[in-house]
Amino acid sequence: MKKPRFPSAPLATLTAVVTTIMLLLSVGLTYLGVNWYATYLEQGISDALPPRAATAYKMLSENKVPDGDSLKLLVEHLNSLTEPTDLKVQLSVLVFGLLSALLCAVIGVFLARRLTRPLEDLTSAAEGLKSGDFSVRVAASYRSTREVASLVETFNALATSLETMEERLRFNNMAVAHELRTPLTILQGSLQSMLDGVFPMDQKIISDLLLQVEGLGRVVEDLRTLSLAIGQKLVMDRQRIDASLLVETVIASAKPMLEASKLQVETGLKPAWISADSPRIRQAVLALLENACRYAAEGGWLRCETEQLADDRIVIRVLDRGPGFPQDMDAVAVNPFWRGDPSRSRATGGTGLGLSVVQAIAAAHGGHLEFANRPEGGAMVAIHLTDSVPEEGHGSGQQEQCRLC
Repeated sequence: MKKPRFPSAPLATLTAVVTTIMLLLSVGLTYLGVNWYATYLEQGISDALPPRAATAYKMLSENKVPDGDSLKLLVEHLNSLTEPTDLKVQLSVLVFGLLSALLCAVIGVFLARRLTRPLEDLTSAAEGLKSGDFSVRVAASYRSTREVASLVETFNALATSLETMEERLRFNNMAVAHELRTPLTILQGSLQSMLDGVFPMDQKIISDLLLQVEGLGRVVEDLRTLSLAIGQKLVMDRQRIDASLLVETVIASAKPMLEASKLQVETGLKPAWISADSPRIRQAVLALLENACRYAAEGGWLRCETEQLADDRIVIRVLDRGPGFPQDMDAVAVNPFWRGDPSRSRATGGTGLGLSVVQAIAAAHGGHLEFANRPEGGAMVAIHLTDSVPEEGHGSGQQEQCRLC
């Protein structure tokens, strides 16, 4: 059965409450102990008095006045009994005070251990995290203070983030090795064959090898772009530009590539002014056009749009009639080496980093990448940009922050 969850109190408030309770408990226990011991001493004094003096002492306790002889006898005996009794009372205050303080200390240690137990779990989990075990988590306790509960939640989020980063890094290393292995193998085999005299050293073979080298260069450049994004150095020079003119220029420069893919291009370019790094925006738009030429050429149609939105934001859209994105769109956002068609990627020469590069450029401009499948068929990719400079830790380093529609 799940234990009820109560609102956690701040550590300062809980400490003050516990300290106050311990002080009151200590004073109360001391008072009760001393009061009990004083009653015991009083009974002892009464038993030690002569009968007439004891009777007078009892009458005084009951607010009655005894006769003169009995009162005189009582005073004579009390003088000899009260001096050691006063010392015993003083000693009882010290003894019961120490006993109550010791008892409160034991209770305080018990409560402190209960409060700090999540911190011990956090320390143990942090040791596991330090040793490289990113799967460690700390269970939240309903007895935790607000600060400890927040610390546990933050630690678990950090461990989850590190685990995700480790998995992604492992996958990226494998993907980079996979991307580089094929062209390097082709280069090594072809060069070795030419040295051995198996292949002639003609222009066509050298041209094919040059294509492999260009492919390697694209992989390295895309990886460099992503590294700059993580280091918050992707966008260096912002200028006021009209995105519609920039997109028109990119389309004109990519005309041979679009014609080779037999794509009919339509435009709906509205003025869209923004402060941005012009070369990076051109790089992003060109990456989307190259992606469309590789994977959406069979649709034979491509449309580019620009639009000015509210709050100094703009959007650049690229629409096609290709096969669209897979149903599992999360893979497109998370996997930086995602390919729309792995079977054709080698022939078409893509690195698989195109959308990740575009996503990083959009995030570096305080925006995001949006992609979706169109109801009438095909895909839509939109780059949302804003004039605001992203805060540290929320800009180009956050490549996974794209919006899925």
